[in-house]
Amino acid sequence: MAILEVNHLEKHFGSTKVLNDISFSLEQGQALSIIGSSGSGKTTLLRCLNFLEVPDQGIISVNGNTLFDANDPQTQLESEIRKKRLHFGLVFQNFNLFPQYTALQNVTLARELMMKESGETKEQILSAGRELLAQMGLADRADHYPHQLSGGQQQRVAIARALALHPDILCFDEPTSALDPELTGEVLRVIRNLAEQKTTMIIVTHEMAFARDVADQVIFMDGGFIVEQGDPHEVIDHPKEDRTKQFLSRYSEN
Repeated sequence: MAILEVNHLEKHFGSTKVLNDISFSLEQGQALSIIGSSGSGKTTLLRCLNFLEVPDQGIISVNGNTLFDANDPQTQLESEIRKKRLHFGLVFQNFNLFPQYTALQNVTLARELMMKESGETKEQILSAGRELLAQMGLADRADHYPHQLSGGQQQRVAIARALALHPDILCFDEPTSALDPELTGEVLRVIRNLAEQKTTMIIVTHEMAFARDVADQVIFMDGGFIVEQGDPHEVIDHPKEDRTKQFLSRYSEN
């Protein structure tokens, strides 16, 4: 059974249709890369999956459970949105860390707010947070504030924060776009390690070689449509659709 199923998802902003009949599935432990030009709908798709935007049409299911159905008002109750977001972790392109909190506090804050529901102790949460920072290569940065960290280190803290809530699916929205090439490499290494550990991920990226080498499948989006999807080496190295060929040829020229 697919861990994630998206069927006929659509999203409008006024008269502009940003997502058009988006359908795909993702298996447990797979990594999906989504590529495409700016404005193609990639970020809006992630925001719909994380319920930061409400789709106008379509169905989103995780582990066989329908989280959202545009035709079922019961799946759109505001009181249920927070629970639904827990299925997805989202790493933003600009880190979005709280500047007043240390790296460890940024990682553990959400779990601390849920202590009554989870039954965890603060000590358990802090221990788990330190383990996540160590996994990111930041064991010695736990007590540093965001302004004391490089961009790459801040993004790795953001990844640890997303992982702290044990999401079913970890989503990345252009995780290296705000970084210079040297810092980009350290973040991509972390994501590559997560892929090797069979973390289920959706990665919106402009790093074509990375998308090809790390993902189990690739989706190319244009104008709110899925133009082409399939095996990364086939889509990126041997695209079938003219629009995909045009997009990738521009990347190879840069």
